[in-house]
Amino acid sequence: MRKHYSFLLFFLLLFCQAISGQAQDLSAVAGIVQAESGEPMPGATIFIRGTFIGTSTDRDGKFSLRADFSEGPVVLSVSFVGYESRDVTLSQPDNAVKVQLKINPTLTNEVIASASRVEEGILQAPVTVEKVTSQQVLRLPPPDVQVGLNQFKGIDVNSSSMLLNSLSTRGFNSAKSERLIQLTDYFDTQSPSLNVNAGNLTGLPELDIESIEIIHGPASALYGANAFNGVLLQNSKDAFINEGLTLRVRGGERSFFDGQLRYAQKIGDKFAFKITGAYLTADDWLAQNYSATSTQVERRNNAEGSALGYEAVNRYGDVPFTVPATYPIADLRGKTLFMPGFDEKTLIGDDNKAKSLKIHPSLSYLLTSSIKMTVGVNYNRGTASYQSSSRYRFKDFGTNQYHGEIKGERWFVRGQSIQDFGNKSYDLNFLGAFIQTSPIATGGGTTYAQQYFNTYLTTYGGARQLGQTDAQAQITAQNAASQFQLDPNSGTFRNLRSAIIEDATPGKGARLNPSSLLNEGNAQYNFKLSETSDLIVGGAYRKFRLGSNGNLYSDNDGRIQNHEVGGYAQLTKKLFEERLRLALAGRIDDFKNFNPSFSPRASAVYSAGDKRQHNFRASYGRAFRSPTQLDQYINLDLGQVLLQGNVDNGYQGYSIITGQAIEVAALKLERLSTYEIGYKGALGEKVAVDVNYYRNYYNDFIGAQRFVGNADGSRPASVTGGRLLQVWTNADQEVRTQGAALGLNYAFAPFLNLAANYTLNIQDRSAVQDAEFQTYFNTPKHKYNVGANGTVLTHLSYAVNYRWAQGHEYGLPFAVGQLADYSSTDAYLGYNFTKLGAILQAGASNLFNATNIQVYGGPQIGRLVYVGLQLDVK
Repeated sequence: MRKHYSFLLFFLLLFCQAISGQAQDLSAVAGIVQAESGEPMPGATIFIRGTFIGTSTDRDGKFSLRADFSEGPVVLSVSFVGYESRDVTLSQPDNAVKVQLKINPTLTNEVIASASRVEEGILQAPVTVEKVTSQQVLRLPPPDVQVGLNQFKGIDVNSSSMLLNSLSTRGFNSAKSERLIQLTDYFDTQSPSLNVNAGNLTGLPELDIESIEIIHGPASALYGANAFNGVLLQNSKDAFINEGLTLRVRGGERSFFDGQLRYAQKIGDKFAFKITGAYLTADDWLAQNYSATSTQVERRNNAEGSALGYEAVNRYGDVPFTVPATYPIADLRGKTLFMPGFDEKTLIGDDNKAKSLKIHPSLSYLLTSSIKMTVGVNYNRGTASYQSSSRYRFKDFGTNQYHGEIKGERWFVRGQSIQDFGNKSYDLNFLGAFIQTSPIATGGGTTYAQQYFNTYLTTYGGARQLGQTDAQAQITAQNAASQFQLDPNSGTFRNLRSAIIEDATPGKGARLNPSSLLNEGNAQYNFKLSETSDLIVGGAYRKFRLGSNGNLYSDNDGRIQNHEVGGYAQLTKKLFEERLRLALAGRIDDFKNFNPSFSPRASAVYSAGDKRQHNFRASYGRAFRSPTQLDQYINLDLGQVLLQGNVDNGYQGYSIITGQAIEVAALKLERLSTYEIGYKGALGEKVAVDVNYYRNYYNDFIGAQRFVGNADGSRPASVTGGRLLQVWTNADQEVRTQGAALGLNYAFAPFLNLAANYTLNIQDRSAVQDAEFQTYFNTPKHKYNVGANGTVLTHLSYAVNYRWAQGHEYGLPFAVGQLADYSSTDAYLGYNFTKLGAILQAGASNLFNATNIQVYGGPQIGRLVYVGLQLDVK
């Protein structure tokens, strides 16, 4: 904690120095912003160009701010979502400024900063990028704003519970989003211990989201090795611009309650602060797949419904027992019996509530009109289920994030420290297994599992002597043994459950309580070479300190430390009256455990048309992915398989399919080369089109491999003499993917905007010869959305969207299986009481409760209907 205080003290010292600076001679500017019809526009944004001074209009469309005219005219930049922005030049103070904005419902005039790390029009972005405005965020269905992003082309969401969701673009999805980085105001929000981008559990409350930007495909040239398949950037609202109090309360099915608050206030011309809070609770989605598991380790599993028992996907504690060769009846020798475990609902018990608590205070200060400093703290806690090598219940899991930034018009310096806390989280597989293998009596030697198998074998033998067939005797034995299973409603079960959940001892308890730290800093400067040329340079440093007390990492001897450092540059040149924009970027990253990597990107955008409304783009990029901290250092014994990190000398062992001796090389960086072409433009004033095609070539692809070996990396004396191990390693063969996406928006009228998109993703595995190597593509080949939104009679707004995705194979170390086609219909309705500053809301996600399982072994994401009220006080 002392380091966190030192971090904030550094920024406070700068703050104190700034206070002693000279005050500016400011004059009042005031006016009104209207639509072309003359209707006032509440919430429009007004900035003084080249500064951080700005404000927004009140419910009557009026605004006021103070401007410095000592160095000449002042330019006001006025904008509102869905309208064309305007610049207004003032040569002297004016208290009667009148600005009228023209509607642009296709959003082709939006400005982004994520694609090139400098501001640019979205039409001129060199890569595929999506921007979601604050108004669109308002219409996205609950409970997690990021789930609603699957309404947009090329974006896949993987939900492993109500509040823990992950995003990906262009394939290789997972429930932990390991190939897409997630940023809030450019600060990484991942959990350092688990490398989890936990949906919006650690992101912004929706009331504070100004916009969301999503880059599709590799962005390593500007963001580093983890921006492998994309970047998700949440931008928060500025306390100087969006002042006032906003409250929102929503409630609905599944005991759903969501309360949010945002309060921001300027103090004089220099200070501004805001505090945002959010609390959400609901009955969580729980997984209920009782099919037989089908991962490689379960090659000895029995068929679903077998009287020998079988291991089910969402049953935990299905303890196996192989009947020895000495058993007197040959029909049962060598077969595997399973003692049935417990389902997810039983093990989670009273922890079945999804919960999220966020408290985000921040303070901003203008050192000058064009230099702003901000410090803040993000406190996040949540309860949800997570899926990777097992199913985990994150209970009160969370992060503390301390961050600070100083930025000017062409530069910034940022730093943060983020620590995660497992708190009362636990592993469901461990919990079920350790209940089964607990002694029947305190201090006794016989476990519940031993009693079950002894009863089964004894009863089976007796039934055969009475003349029953093998199949009949199995049923008789299973019925007899089941009477000795622990009753989940008993006090004994409840006491065992509590004791095992609270115990973090490896091999004995189920508690998962890692606490790791990520410190990072980054800086950038834009050298304005000329009116048509820019050169940006930047650098970043990240340091991990991993801690799990030996129950997740191999850190029994103390915290593991790991670091990364990188630097980047991008040169941009505009030619032919600025219609052609060329950019060349490159980044060098160095790592503790891997060789340095170089990530280049070259792009060209040509703007055609009298309004430059037709934009054609092409790019080539190369990216590197650093293995996650778990891939590098995990040490987790799941009983049947031991998961280990792989950054030392690799492993020797035997193939679990052929039995032949194999060698598994130590991890190295994954490499990706990608080619992309696209078009984004406006066809007239009502139609917007965005289409792209990409082709990816992965080398040294990181995937999971299971084999028989020794924990120290050596080869056992025989294939039966070692443990079943799983490590992450690189494929020798090239993995190829390709795909395309098309988005269409038709603004028929203010009361009807139509949107549709289609996404294609294809994996070409023909060059991968190793059948044991799992790539986990986990992506639908075909997916589409169709929707409509609009405003009726000025005050009534609506949105409806239907989404469909083709079924596909989905695999994680936990389980591999086939997903059926899945779909969802989401709807929103809002009535705006403008004079009161209130919006009455109603809506639903998965309105018709259609099949909507996005992760194999995960839950059905069912219907959630809600009503709510939002109140804005300016």
